[in-house]
Order: sequence, then C-alpha cells, then structure tokens
Amino acid sequence: MIRADMHIHSTVSDGSMSIEEIVKRAEEKDLDAIVVTDHDTLSHAEQLVRSEKVKVFAGIEISSYDYYKDYRVHILGYNIKNNKSVEKITKPTLIARHENSLRQIEILNQHGYEINVDDVQRADGKYIYKQHIMDYLVKHGVTDELFGDFYYSVFKNNGICQFDIEYIDPIKAVRAIKDAGGVAVLAHSGQQQNFELIPALVNAGLDGLEYNHHANSNKSKAIIRELGDMYGLFFTGGSDFHGRFEKNSPDIGDYISEQSGVEKIIYYSEF
Repeated sequence: MIRADMHIHSTVSDGSMSIEEIVKRAEEKDLDAIVVTDHDTLSHAEQLVRSEKVKVFAGIEISSYDYYKDYRVHILGYNIKNNKSVEKITKPTLIARHENSLRQIEILNQHGYEINVDDVQRADGKYIYKQHIMDYLVKHGVTDELFGDFYYSVFKNNGICQFDIEYIDPIKAVRAIKDAGGVAVLAHSGQQQNFELIPALVNAGLDGLEYNHHANSNKSKAIIRELGDMYGLFFTGGSDFHGRFEKNSPDIGDYISEQSGVEKIIYYSEF
C-alpha cells in the first residue's frame, strides 16, 4: 500500500506552510507521496522540493460554481501536461479574488481598522486571501484568533465583508484539465453536496471522486462510492491541509488516498 496525501495547500495559495515545510512534515508522517494542489494556480509546480523519502507532485484545485443549480464545486486536477492552458482559465479567478480582498481591506479601513495593505501576506507573493487579512488582524491585536467571533461577524453572517467573486463553470474546469492532458477529480462532494452534478461532470470527462476527506460523512461516502462504481470512476483522498489558515485543519497525512486513485495518478512505477 502506498500512503499518499493527494490534497494539500501551501503558501502559494491559502495554506500557512511553505512547500519545504510541507515536505518535511510529510517525511515525519512517513508518507510515500504527496500532491500539492494549490487553488487556481500551478505556480507551485516550479517550486517543488525534492525529497529522498517522499515523492512530491503538483496538482491544482479549481474553484468553480454551478450558477444554474446553485452549487459550489471544486475540481482537482492531476498529471497536467500543459500548465499554461489551465492557468489561462484560472488566472482571472486569482485576480478577482485579490481585487475582492483589496475591497474588503478598504471597507475595514473605512471602519477604523487601519490595515497597511503592503504588510499583508500574499499567496505566491501576489494574491491576498481573506485568511491573510485575518492573519494581519491577529498579528496587530485586533482579534486573538483567526476564526473567532470577529471573523464570523465580518466575513460571514451578512457582515461588512461578506461578498464573493464570480467563479468559472465546473464543466469548463473539467474540460480544461482534460484538454491539458490531465486527470480530473471532484473534490469533497460531501462538503458541498453537489452529487447531482456528477453525471454531467462525467460527460465532460471527470475521472474520479475524492472519497477520503474530513468533510465527507459516512452517508456521503456511501453515495460517493455508489456513484463512483456506477460511472466507473476511481477514488482519491487527502487531508485538504491548510495549516492554521483553516479552522480545525487536519494534519498532513491524516487522510490518505484510496489505492485506485494512487494507481491512476501517481502510478506504482514511481516507486
């Protein structure tokens, strides 16, 4: 059995640990392989750290939304051959997210929080996420925790910063991955309860379903297993690690991939 965590986020998107730190942690957890799947970018593919103990790969998690049926959908992409073609469709999301964060900072400043935008951490040194805004506020004593009452009153529950961007269509996301020679997997469908979209995603080229994930309940996993078997899809898994930038984030290696996903994506020939 190959122990592979195939869903991890680094500081290249909204994770709190660098790729180097992630690899070190994977070594400590005795993993055989990891895939860094940062949001809407493959920039990390050129920043991977080699390890004598752990095979390190790059993937992507594309943020998408089905506006017809009102479902948030995240598509994982693996083994992509043409990074530029995928990033062509995801870069607008990165830019929109950054501009959205700048607007949130402007509103917070109007309410007296005095955020120096130049001092806010940026994903890949370029893009601000709301986690970076919250991290700045914690560091400057505005609040004592990232995901406490302040966060839920400002960024959730109709707070002054609860607004979002427009995302690409999930069918377009799947096709972009497939057109780039990659493998497309529906991420944590138990979390977003978007099971009814699976037939259409399969028609677009979907290859697999993420099975082992902390947000997939036993009931959801049963549905995922049934639909995967029905459509001939393989199963993956991973921690969806974000470190301290996600509330109650599992540790690297806490959730590992089903072997059918390892066989299709990482291949035993790598070992």
